[in-house]
Amino acid sequence: MVNLMVETDKKMTDGREADILFSKTVKAGQRIYYIDVKKNRKGEMYLSVTESKKMLGGTIETPQVSYEKHKIFLFREDFGKFGEALQQAMSFIDGEQGEAPERPAHPSWNEESNDAIKLDLDF
Repeated sequence: MVNLMVETDKKMTDGREADILFSKTVKAGQRIYYIDVKKNRKGEMYLSVTESKKMLGGTIETPQVSYEKHKIFLFREDFGKFGEALQQAMSFIDGEQGEAPERPAHPSWNEESNDAIKLDLDF
């Protein structure tokens, strides 16, 4: 399930607000992936991918819920290399385990444009 968040979200980062210019949420079992486009202090846009995993702890009587988060930041100059490596890794898995029926091929990953940020990720 993919949800598009239309409103702009702001979070505090190093004493300043970081604008989220675009965001998608991907729910996958116990994990949630947040794919956000943000701007750095120089005005350059970058991609922030956050994996959030629900962790259960404590006892049966007093359960405790926490979230483990991991982030990667990807800048535009690395999109081509990252997309190509990700496509190769997914193709390797498909070759070993068979093509995933719900995921179509993405030939546009190798097309780069100087006018727009394009990234198509499947998890």
